[in-house]
Formats: sequence, C-alpha cells, structure tokens
Amino acid sequence: MAKRDTIAAIATPVGRAAVGVVRVSGRDLSTFAANLTGRALAPRQATLVSFRGPAGAAIDRGLALYFPAPQSYTGDDVLELHAHGGQVVLRELLARCLDLGARIAEPGEFTRRAFLNGKLDLLQAEAVIDLIDASTAQAARSAMRSLKGEFSVAVDSLAAELIELRALVEAALDFPEEELDDAEAAHVRNRLATVRATLASVIAAAQRGSVLREGMQVVIVGAPNVGKSSLLNRLSGEDLAIVTDIPGTTRDAIRQVIDIGGMPVHVIDTAGLRDSSDAVERIGIERTWAAIANADCVLHVVEAQRTDAALEVSITAHLPAHAVRVTVINKIDLTGQPPFMRHTEEATIIGVSAKTGDGLALLRQALMNVAGWDQREEGTFLARERHLRALELARTRLDRAASAVLPELVAEELRLAHEALASLTGAFTADDLLGEIFQRFCIGK
Repeated sequence: MAKRDTIAAIATPVGRAAVGVVRVSGRDLSTFAANLTGRALAPRQATLVSFRGPAGAAIDRGLALYFPAPQSYTGDDVLELHAHGGQVVLRELLARCLDLGARIAEPGEFTRRAFLNGKLDLLQAEAVIDLIDASTAQAARSAMRSLKGEFSVAVDSLAAELIELRALVEAALDFPEEELDDAEAAHVRNRLATVRATLASVIAAAQRGSVLREGMQVVIVGAPNVGKSSLLNRLSGEDLAIVTDIPGTTRDAIRQVIDIGGMPVHVIDTAGLRDSSDAVERIGIERTWAAIANADCVLHVVEAQRTDAALEVSITAHLPAHAVRVTVINKIDLTGQPPFMRHTEEATIIGVSAKTGDGLALLRQALMNVAGWDQREEGTFLARERHLRALELARTRLDRAASAVLPELVAEELRLAHEALASLTGAFTADDLLGEIFQRFCIGK
C-alpha cells in the first residue's frame, strides 16, 4: 500500500487562467476539508465554498470536490479545489493545505499512489503522462486506449496463457510418473506456437506505438538558398522560418514538431552548408553538423537547376551512414518538371516545389515509409523503450523454450518469459524502476 500521509500540489500549469486546481490526497480528508471550507462536503459533488485562511478570512471562492477512498483517482481520499487561476491565489491555497498538515507532493506521486493502491497498473500509469505529452491527435487516442487498459489486457492475456503452459510443463517435472505423452507434448508445442504468434502481433503494435510516441528526428540540410526554410514552412503550414533570396539567412537551427499522417515528426531546419568567413554563420554551420549526427532521416535539399555540384557532393560525403537520406530536388516549378519519386541504393529522390506545394504529398509519404508508419490506429499501443525491451526479452525466452529439449529448460524459459511480461504491468517491478518512471511526471499528477 502507498504511504498514507497527506500530499498536496497545484495541478494546473503556471500562468494566468480562468480556473486553477489544487489537489490533495491522503487518509480521511473529511476533517481537513471542513477546516478548509467551513463545512462538510458531500462525496462526489461539486460544492460552491469559500476557501478559508488560518484566521478564517476567505482566500478565494470556488468549487470543492471530495472523493472518499477507495472510489478516487489515488485510492485514498482525494480533495480537488477549483479556484480562480491566478498564481497568487493558488499559492495561498496550497500554503493553507500545508498549514493543515499536508506536504508538497513529489512529481508523479498522485499516480504512483494510484498504482500502489491497485487503481492502475504500470502500463496505465505511464499512459497518463503519454496522454499529457501527446503531440498528435492519433498519439493521444493511442495513449487513451492504453489508459483504458487495452495494452494491459493484451499483456495479461499472454501472461495467462503462459501460466497455463507453465502448469502443464511443471506438472510433468513435479510428477515424473505422469510424464506427458506424445499427444500432450504436441498440445504444449502448439500452444507455445500460438503464444509466440500472439506475442509477435503485440510487439508489432508496440513498435508502431513507439514511432507514434517518440516520432522521428528529421534534419533539413543543403547549400544556402536552395529552399530549406521554404520547405519547412510548407511542411508545417506555418511561416516558421524567414525566407529571403540572401544566402545565409538561417543562422541557427529552427525546430518544429509537425504531424504527418498522425506521426509526430521533429523537423530541424539548419543553416546552409558552405565555407563562410562570417563568425556567426560558422557557428550555425557547426550546429547543423551536430544536429545531423543525431538525425534519423536527413532531407538533403538541392536545386532542380544545380549550380555547385562539387558542394553537393561534399555535403553528401559527410552525411552520417546511420541516417536514412532523402534527396529533395526543389524548385521544379522553374524547370516545368512534374513531381516525382524514385529510389536508388543510396537514397530516395523526390522532386518538389516548396513554392507551390507540388510533390509535398510524395515527401510526406516518403517520411512515413522511412519510419515504417502505416497510419493504423486500431491495436496500436503507445509504447516506451522499456516496453519494447521487455517484449523482446519475452520473445527471446519463448524462442529458447521452443528449441529446448529438456523439460527443465523449457520450464525455466517459460518462467523467465512470464517474468518479463509481468514487469510491463508492474506485477513484478523493482522499486528503482518505479522511481525512474514516476519522477518524469509533472507535480500534481
């Protein structure tokens, strides 16, 4: 069970707003609420009250909601205080809660208590912050499915099948006189094959969700004045970067998250790559190369009417081998060439016009292809790196179980696969992992 001391925090962002919320959780908050509001609160009803300071003077007037345990977010008593959204008011209201015996909540402590009290499993708890941080509507919908328990149901179903398999195998070990006959052994092998196939489909859904959650790092590079900033503006639908005919206009990296087919793409527009005597421009070029080193995909923009082939060759030669390269032939409107896409061993080549927008649909499709994104929502789970590692570990253990000859080895591999799946939902989770997960949450959640 979670610690039972009373915690409090401002649960809304810093800034000026119509409404702000202070959240409190602890054991038996009925007296706490009465001291703060001057009256008893009916459970699960919004009540208009005056929030009272130490001397009884009103701090503010707003709504109080009281959720007695266990029917609350954390599983303990929860009190939500909806006041006017000025920071002075909210800080005074929080200070009053501290006067009444609460302490400041740690990041993610409300959700951690919900997990420890069995209100959420670990996958659902992580989906809370994923929903808050979602950068596209599709990512938010996938996070909501995980929060509702769809990912957990898939994992629990696999774990239940493994438990039955383990029982069959371990029974043969515990009672050697009842050794599995050929028909029973074939039944175990068939069930193991079914579990492995189901796990493969869950991994595929999680991998799609990982792309949906993390997105892809795309860096736009090229010589000065080839239309990199115009391309960023066209992809984002906003005038993010200054566009002029003067080479070297972009001096520093411009970063923007854009939605391409529901997938978040982190696009970085960089300074034009060339030899320059300008000290500021040289710094921008150095930062360009630093951004390129961390890119998943490099959009190398060149003009349809190339003017410096040697420079383009030099840029290409210095691009990192790990990044997928897409060569964007820009300004096809000047040549009368229609949009096109073709593939070589080195790169995908796309003809576009950032000025008119022609060919941008091909470029968006190419970026989805690079990420392996197919826009399917149904069955996509917003997955983290730890989820993928645990699922892959379970797959490795099941593969070993399938190839093992001795029943003792089969039983051990099935146990380890079950343990890997259990770590996903928190049925088997180290305390240090919990600390790492919940410290990433915002205070008040």
